[in-house]
Amino acid sequence: MSDGSPTSRRAAARVAVELGVRAAPGIMWTLVGLAVAGSLVPVAAAWLMKGVLDRLAAGAGSWSAVAVAATGLAVTGLAGAVQPHLSTYLQGEFGRRTSLLAQDRLYRAVNGYGGLGRFEDAAFLNRLRLAQQCGQDSPGQIMGSTLGLLRALTTTAGFLVSLLLISPGIAALVVLSGLPILLGELRLARARAETTFKVTSIERRELFYATLLGDAHAAKEVRLFGLGDHLRDRMHATRVSINGLQRRVDRRGLLVQGAIAAGSAVVAAVGLIWAVRAAAAGALSVGDISMFVAAVAAAQGTVGGLAAAVAVTHHHLLIFGHYLAVVRAGSDLAQRSGQPVALPELRRGIELRDVWFRYSPAHPWVLRGVTMTIPHGDAVALVGLNGAGKSTLVKLLCRFYDPSRGSIRWDGVDIREVPVEQLRARLGAIFQDYVEYDMTAAENIAVGDLAADRTAVETAAREVGIHEKLMSLPYGYDTMLSRSFLAADDDTDGNQGVSLSGGQWQRLALARVLLRRRRCLLILDEPSAGLDAEAEAEIHQRLGAHRAGQTSLLISHRLGAVRGADTIVVLDGGVVVEQGSHDLLLRAGGRYAQLFALQADGYRPADAEPAARAG
Repeated sequence: MSDGSPTSRRAAARVAVELGVRAAPGIMWTLVGLAVAGSLVPVAAAWLMKGVLDRLAAGAGSWSAVAVAATGLAVTGLAGAVQPHLSTYLQGEFGRRTSLLAQDRLYRAVNGYGGLGRFEDAAFLNRLRLAQQCGQDSPGQIMGSTLGLLRALTTTAGFLVSLLLISPGIAALVVLSGLPILLGELRLARARAETTFKVTSIERRELFYATLLGDAHAAKEVRLFGLGDHLRDRMHATRVSINGLQRRVDRRGLLVQGAIAAGSAVVAAVGLIWAVRAAAAGALSVGDISMFVAAVAAAQGTVGGLAAAVAVTHHHLLIFGHYLAVVRAGSDLAQRSGQPVALPELRRGIELRDVWFRYSPAHPWVLRGVTMTIPHGDAVALVGLNGAGKSTLVKLLCRFYDPSRGSIRWDGVDIREVPVEQLRARLGAIFQDYVEYDMTAAENIAVGDLAADRTAVETAAREVGIHEKLMSLPYGYDTMLSRSFLAADDDTDGNQGVSLSGGQWQRLALARVLLRRRRCLLILDEPSAGLDAEAEAEIHQRLGAHRAGQTSLLISHRLGAVRGADTIVVLDGGVVVEQGSHDLLLRAGGRYAQLFALQADGYRPADAEPAARAG
C-alpha cells in the first residue's frame, strides 16, 4: 500500500490541488474564500453578543449602539445560514469536475501499460481497485477535508485569541487538551487507511461471488451443480470478515474519541468554575461570561474539529497515494535507452533466437531456448499439448511480455527496440480467450479496426459466414449482443439484447481479425475451437484464402487444420522438438506423427483400427 510517509502525503496533496486548479479553478478559490468567511462568523457573533449584553447589563449607551450590534448579529447569522448551503453546492460541482479529470488521467495511465504483467498481479489489482475509487472520490474529499481544516484552524485561532484576552491560563489549557485529540485522531486515520486496503482485497473476492450469482453465463452451471447456496455462503463469509475488520477499527475509534470527550468535559468544567468565581468577584462582566463560555465551548469544538479535519485529510491523502502509485507506475515493459527504432516492413521474416520465458522468478520456465523462424509470406503452424507454451509464445510475439532471455527479431530488428504501438499496428490476431463485448454486433466487429466503416464491417462478417445471422437479429447489426444492458438510446424497460451461440461468437471474433487487413503478421490462436466439424472446415477454407501470400501463425489442437501449413513447429515442454512440413514430420515418425495418429484414430471406424495400426 502507500508508504504513508510525509513525502508521499505531500505528493498526494500537490496532485489533488493541481487537479482542482486544472478542473475548476474558480470554484476552488471561491470555496476557499467561503471557508475563511464562514470560519470567522462564529467569532464575530460571539464578540457582537458580548457587546450587546454588556450594554444591556450596564443600562448605558444609546439604543442605536445596541441596535448596531444586534444588526451585526443578524447579518452574521444570515451569513452563517447561507454559507454552508452555497459551499455544499459548489463542493459537489467541484467534486464532479475533479473526478472526471482524475478518472481520465487514471485510465490514460492504465492504457499506457503495454504488457499484461500488472493485470495478472493480485496485489496490483487490489491497488487498481482502490485507485478507481480514489479517482472518483478522493480529489473532492481532500478538498472538502482541507476546507474543513482551514475553517477549523481559522475559527480555533479566533476563539483562542479571544480566550487569551480573558484568561491566558484557560487558553493554554484548551490548547494543551487539544494535543492528545490531534494525536489520537491521526492514529485513527492511519488505522482506517490500513483497514481500507485490507478490506479492498476481500471485497474483490466478495464481488467475484456476487458476479457469479448474478451472471447469465455462470447461471447454467450454478443451477445445474447446485452452487447457489455454496457461493452465497462464501460471499457471506467474506462480508463477515470485512465487518470484523471494520468493527475493530470502529471500537478503537470509540475508545479514543470517548477519552477525548471526557477530557474536553473536564477542561470545560474547570473553565466554568473559574469563570463563575471571577464573575462573583466582579472581575468579569456579563458579556465577558457570555464570551468566555462561547469561546471555551467553540474552541474545544473547533480544536476537536481541527483534529478530526487533520485526521480525515491525512486519511484521504494516504488512500490517494494508491491512485498516484497507479498513475505514476509508468510502462511495465522495458524501455530501451536512445531513440526508438522504426519497425520496417516485413520482408524476410520473424525470428525467435534462443527465447526463454517465465512469468516470475518464482514460476517455472514456460519456454526454454525456443529458436524458430516465421518466414515472410509463409503459413507457420504451432502445435503441442496443453501447457506446451504455445499461447505464451503468442504473448511474446505481441509483446505483452518480453523474453526473460533471448530475443525476437522482425527483419533483424529486436522488437524491444520498437515502440510497442507500432508493432501491434502491424498485427492481426484472434486469441483463444477472445472477448464477448456487451456492445452491438457492429461494434463487436469494429473493435478490430475502429477506423473501418460499416461496409468493411459487413464485408468481414460475410467472409466468416455470420452476415445473414446478424441481419436476422431484431435490430440487425445494431442489436445489442447482451442481455445485461440496453442500447444507449433505449430508455425503455424492454430488453432488446440477444445472446449468440459459442460458434457464432467465434465467427464474430474472426471477423474482427479479417477487418485488420494488410497487416504484416496474422496470428490465429485456436480460430475454430467453438465450431462444429462442418463449420470448422468452412472457416479454415475461408481463412486459407485470406492468408494466401500473407505471413501467418496458426495454433490449433486439431492437427487436420494445420496440415496445409508451409512449416509446422512442434512444442513440447517449452522446447521446439521438431519442425517441418506435414509430410516430412509424418515420415519422421516423431512427436507430431504420434499426435496425428492419435487424432486420426478417433475418426476411423472400429473395424478399421487393427488394419490401420498394422499398416
